[in-house]
Amino acid sequence: MPALRILSAGLSTTVQDLGRPGFQRLGVALGGALDPVSLRAANALVGNPGNTGALEAVYRGPSFAVEADDARLAFVGADAAIEILADTDADAGSGEIVPPMRSVHLRRGQVVRIGSLKSGATLYVAVEGGFDIEPVLGSVSTDGRGRMGGWQGRALIDGDVLPLRRATASERDECRIDGLDLAAPRRFRAVLGPQSDYFSAAEIAGFFAGDYTVSAGSNRMGMRLEGRPIRHRNGFNIASDAIATGSIQIPGSGQPIVLLADHQTTGGYPKIATVISADLPAMGRLPIGATISFAPVTVAEAAAARRELFAALERIGEQLVPLAPPAAAVAARLQECNLISGVYDAAA
Repeated sequence: MPALRILSAGLSTTVQDLGRPGFQRLGVALGGALDPVSLRAANALVGNPGNTGALEAVYRGPSFAVEADDARLAFVGADAAIEILADTDADAGSGEIVPPMRSVHLRRGQVVRIGSLKSGATLYVAVEGGFDIEPVLGSVSTDGRGRMGGWQGRALIDGDVLPLRRATASERDECRIDGLDLAAPRRFRAVLGPQSDYFSAAEIAGFFAGDYTVSAGSNRMGMRLEGRPIRHRNGFNIASDAIATGSIQIPGSGQPIVLLADHQTTGGYPKIATVISADLPAMGRLPIGATISFAPVTVAEAAAARRELFAALERIGEQLVPLAPPAAAVAARLQECNLISGVYDAAA
């Protein structure tokens, strides 16, 4: 059975696709990748549909061995030291370092070792053909709180063996993605409400004028921010209502919480604003300690930004650029070829 064998699971590595929309009325979280742009790009690099499940590594990546004849992988997201080792007996530091934003062709027994992530919180590892995992409610995304989807409904642990849908990689050149901007915006755009009436005009103005720092209490469910507390005008308890991804709750502490992919389906804190869907992928990349601010936009502006994002996603395939083959591979190929049509003896 072709597979990837997890040697070291990293800090928190899960299988994620674009989530399972349409079930929040039943109490099932949307879930899916924190950064769907990087997920789609990684899948494009290996020739998969954009919604194919991939590994999402947070802060520190996994190490795994290829247990297939060969396999094609791609890495997109935060910067990281991605090392390709000859086998499980090879010493760390003795292998080839490959950068993110590219695909790589691996042979049976080779090991991928991903170190700590830099300049971002998430890295996506896509494999050609995807994982041979049964979808739950139409998705292979891991729902850790619901204990479903992904691999056994949980983050990966050492020794897990993830089955692959392909035993061999297709014959094609490797490529990289050119011009994909994963930088965080200067300010994250947000639509006011739905409970903006729980805050005075001065507090709303203060929220949009302030800077906030991503705190260590953040996770896939919500990003906790630290900054000037936002004071409520009419108390901080409301009748629980539906939550949208990107909703910014203000609990009793006054410190904002941006609800992310694994957010609860209903909540009872007032929501001062909602981050627009076009900016949520960039928010999913933010590491602890990042400083952010918000800018108010209209619903019409949010809809236009969403259309622009999806148009850009449709063009990801146009950003793939072939990798130049290594000089050694070129030399080996030249040796296999007959480059002359014959030989003449000048003396004769």
